[in-house]
Amino acid sequence: MPTIEILGVKHTYELSPPTSSKPTLVFLHGWLLSRRYWQPLIERLSPHYQCLCYDLRGFGDSQPDRDRPPHSHCRYTPAAYASDLAVLLEGLDIDRAWLVGHSLGGTIALWGAHQLDGRFEGVVCVNAGGGIYLKEEFEKFRAAGTQIVKLRPRWLCRLPLLELLFVRASVARPIERHWARQRLVDFVTAHPQAALRALLDSTTETEVHQLPQIVSRLQQPVYFVAGANDSIMDPKYVRHLASFHHLFQHGGENVIEIPECGHLAMVEQPDILADRLRAILRDCYESSRVG
Repeated sequence: MPTIEILGVKHTYELSPPTSSKPTLVFLHGWLLSRRYWQPLIERLSPHYQCLCYDLRGFGDSQPDRDRPPHSHCRYTPAAYASDLAVLLEGLDIDRAWLVGHSLGGTIALWGAHQLDGRFEGVVCVNAGGGIYLKEEFEKFRAAGTQIVKLRPRWLCRLPLLELLFVRASVARPIERHWARQRLVDFVTAHPQAALRALLDSTTETEVHQLPQIVSRLQQPVYFVAGANDSIMDPKYVRHLASFHHLFQHGGENVIEIPECGHLAMVEQPDILADRLRAILRDCYESSRVG
């Protein structure tokens, strides 16, 4: 699998062959996940669009070398991960892109569009929203997340049948067992510092309150896909963040809710999500031609 070095860490990525359609679709995964969850979607979209997916720093196969610690300037905020993305696209010579981010990846995608608006033509946030800081709930979430990160021994992967715990977690219907196994592997192998700091640094009051401001400033199209049964990111919080974008003023046209879908839309409902993405891209480029 090809890699590119960013801040002393080799980032693993997959890039499908170019097509006649522009731009490249760039997929960003969520917390404690990896690039692999995008494969069902990429299989459906790559015949028509070049697709790039990669593992965020500290997740999946983008792990720091044990004998060579990450660069001293490594940070784990959404803005820092967006800067990593800019280096990746520069290295791959990709100058036109739509960003598709899941959960935390959606936040990183928004930051990416904010930092380098000339390179990104649009954003799709999947199971991502927010912008409301509820102090007590966030403190509980951060405390629970911290414990989860600190108490996950690597030998968990060797326990038989443990992946069955992930078959139903955060989804509307049970997912296939191989996806549950992948969730267990990604959960266990995420780098401790990256896993903890990405969680804590993205859920501060300052970070949460910055998101609506970023969305309101973006002139590119920004769409939000919600799972109707998402217990992690309730659709009402997806709509809240979407409401700060100018497209929302036209009847909430930038919010798409998928029925029978939890927090892993790209695995639970890949056909529907692929259809929605094709429609978004088609409508945007038809509108630009008319304009």
